[in-house]
Parts: sequence; structure tokens; C-alpha cells
Amino acid sequence: MEEENKPRPAPSSSGYTPIPKKNNAATIEGDLSMTRVLFSVRRWWFEDVVGTVDQAEVIEKRRAECALSERYLFMTAMSAGIAVLGLLLSSPAVVIGAMLLSPLMDPIMGLGFALAIGDYQWLKKSARSLAWGTLIAIGLTGALVYISPIQTITPEIAARTQPNLFDLFVALFSALAGAYAMIRGREGTIVGVAIATALMPPLATIGFGLATWNWTVFSGALLLYVTNLITIALTAWAMARIYGFKTSLSSRQSIYQNFAVFAVFMALAVPLAFSLQQIAFQTNSQRVIRSEIEEPFAVGSEISRLDVDFRSSPIVVSASIYTPAPRSDAEAEIERALTARLGQPVELGLVQLQVGTAASAAQQAQLSAVRINEEEAALERADSLATRLALVAGVTESEVTVDRTRRRATVRAERLDGATLAAYRALELRIAATEPDWVIELLPPIVDLPQSIAFDDDGPTPAGAQALSVIEWASIRVDLPIMLIGNAEETTQAAEILARRGVSVSVRINGDPLSAEWGGS
Repeated sequence: MEEENKPRPAPSSSGYTPIPKKNNAATIEGDLSMTRVLFSVRRWWFEDVVGTVDQAEVIEKRRAECALSERYLFMTAMSAGIAVLGLLLSSPAVVIGAMLLSPLMDPIMGLGFALAIGDYQWLKKSARSLAWGTLIAIGLTGALVYISPIQTITPEIAARTQPNLFDLFVALFSALAGAYAMIRGREGTIVGVAIATALMPPLATIGFGLATWNWTVFSGALLLYVTNLITIALTAWAMARIYGFKTSLSSRQSIYQNFAVFAVFMALAVPLAFSLQQIAFQTNSQRVIRSEIEEPFAVGSEISRLDVDFRSSPIVVSASIYTPAPRSDAEAEIERALTARLGQPVELGLVQLQVGTAASAAQQAQLSAVRINEEEAALERADSLATRLALVAGVTESEVTVDRTRRRATVRAERLDGATLAAYRALELRIAATEPDWVIELLPPIVDLPQSIAFDDDGPTPAGAQALSVIEWASIRVDLPIMLIGNAEETTQAAEILARRGVSVSVRINGDPLSAEWGGS
């Protein structure tokens, strides 16, 4: 009854009746408890963690290990030599040995700590040591690869030419462990960090790419090295700041520094994320390619070999499949399906190996193995064909067209001083003789045709026949007509010979010895 007699708050003009606030003691107590927890954590961090770090000792030790000494240069050179040998031999054990010897981690960590405390003299000292170590490693490995008879891209080299976002995280977590070990005096952990970040193998791969003029290898390995370097340095900077290493920078300068660090991380993340996307595309494409190759064939068919070259344009797929029922139209059908599903042109080379009943399966398998080996050997020869054609034509490998499916290679030669059409034809014949299963076409530049086409009473002399063969070859290769100039009898005979061979010929009669010019000239 008393409750009913208590005065109620008057409603507001809007019709809302305010409810009197109560003193929520539980809420206030909860806020105070959270504040006490945060204060305790903060006191524990600064007193029991940061307070136990001898910053002067850590800085002095890190500074001493960043010096450009003869030991540092010698160990860098030895590590680089071991690394490049491990890469060329494709030996993971040797490569790991090079990682353990490499002293490059010291100046990189020095960069991070110097940046954290704002000591730019130390920063320059660390950068100088790192620069000299990098140059020595690249120079030595490049020289070793240049004089080495082995210059093939091994799996160990290929593994360091396509960095991605995961490599950045490997460097990040490794650098966190390394910086913590240095701050807390646990240097034994650095051995594992050196293996995880792998600074020397990318440098050796850069030297390999430089020595072989392989831009793909060079740029990919350089990006991996820069990723590891910057990530380790900036992570060491962050750890030093977290552990309270003092800086001489103003608050505004610190803000700018933090922004610059974030910008560098983002600049690294963008290309690495793109590379990761490419790897994901290639992984998915491998699955799609395998599925499309198996689709047209009967149950029981099995792919025995599958090689995909994603760097070529179009994408080159080479495969072999065991099947009890080969199909003549399978290659074209699969090629169209792959082009549609991958959204990129695909060039397929498919070897169908027929296998029969269980009684003859062993014999069929042996025959199939022989055919696969022959096919693989032919494809390996094709890899070097572009290099040889580019060399004799005086052009880069990118200007050589190699059709592996149809076994045809074409290149347009540059004008070489003193080279005649006969010389270009001889170069083509020389390469064609080493690749009897291929059609080799070297397209010569427009230079003078043979000016002496000798005839006798029986027709062209051996030298004259050779000259006509060169004229025929040149006209077909560059797809231009020929003008024959000379007396009526020899000109007519030569024109008939060339016309029978498919050359477009026109004649101009005069009393001079027989010669040839390009049509329209």
C-alpha cells in the first residue's frame, strides 16, 4: 500500500516517463577488477619481463656482431660457395649446411635494433656489412655457376624462384624467435632461425640467374631475399620496441617510423599475395588438367606422366596415358576442353600407350616404357633447341617459336656481318641434322641473292644448282618472289626449275650472265 502511495515521476512532454537510475555496485566492482588486472599485467611486463633485460649488454653484443670483419667476409664467402654447390647438385643437406654457416643474420638483426633505438651510425654500419656480404655472395656464386659445366635449373633452385605470402610469414615467425632469443640471451635458438629463413640459398640463386641471364630465376630469388631481409629487420625492430629499448626519436618521428614500417610490410605483401594466388591457380589447374585428360578414356586408363609448363604461352601440357582403347581425336578434344576451363590457351602433347589383357600387360608395359623414354628424350632435346636457334640467329630465346606438339621450330635471324643466304641455310641444315624429328625453319634477313648462277650446255653446273637451291630456300622462307635477269636461254631454264619447286618467278631478258634479285627490287 505504501508503494502505491509513493509519488511517481511526472511524465515528460513527449510522453516518456523517466526511470530513476540505480547504483549498480556489481558493474562498478567489475570495472575496478578489470582495471586491477590490466594494471597487474602492465606491472608484471615492465618489472618482471622488460626490467630483467640488460638492454646495454644486448645492444653492445648486437653492435659487435654487425662489424665488417675478415671473419664475417670469409664465412659469407664459404657459405655462398657451399650453397651454390648444393643448389647445382640439388642436395638439401648441403644447402642446409650453407644456411648454418651464413653470418648474414647478424647485420640484418642489427638493422632492426639500430632502427628501434634511433642509432643511425649503427644502422649505417649494419647496412654496410650486409651490402658487402650480399655482393660477395652474389659475385662468388655467379662466377662459380659461369665456369661450371652444370647450369641446369634443379628442383632446389626452382624452389626459390617463386616466393609467396607464406614465405613472408615464415620469415616473420622465424624473426620473432630470433629476436626473442637475442634479447633474452638464448642464442642457441638462432641455429633454427637460420635454417628457417634461408638467407644464403636465395642469394646463391640470384647469382645463378645472373650467370645464366635467366631473368625469371634472378627476379624470383631477389624477391625472396628482400622479403626475408626486410621482414627479419622490421620484426627485430618491433620486438626491441616491445621490450622497451629506448629511442631518441620524438613522438612524431616515431609515428612516421611506424607508418613507414607498415607501408613496407604492405608493399611486400602485395606481390607475395599475387604470387600465392598464382600458385593456387597452378595447383587447381593441375587437378583440372588431370581430370580432363582422364575423362575421354575408358575405365582403367591411367596417366603415367604429366608435365605442365605454366610459364610458356600458351600453357604447354605433356602427358602419357595407359589405356586399353586409344582415341585418335582425344588430343584435340582435351586441348579444347582445357582451354575453356582454364581460360587460357593450352598446347597439349598426349602419348597414348595401349595396354591389353593381363596376359600381355607386362609386354605392353615394357613397350610403353620404351616409348615414354623416347618421348621424354625428344622433349628434353626440344628444351635446348630454342637456345641453339637463338644463338645462331643472333636473337633472344623469346623470339624463337617452338611448337612441341607439331615438332616445329621457327626463328627470324638478324643480319649478321658478312653472312650470305648460303650461310644462313647452312646454319639451318646443321641444326636440322641434329633434330631429324623436327621441322627447323630459320628465316633469313633480306640480303643479296646469289649473283652468279652458272650454266653449261647440259644446264646448271653444280655451283649453279647450288645457287638455285639457295634462291629457292630463301624465297620460300621469306615468302617473296624472285626476279631472274640474263640471257633468254639460261633465264628460261632457271625460271622453269624454280617454278616447279613452287617459287614465284618473273624474268627480265638481256645479254648479261644469269643473276637473281628479289621481286620488285
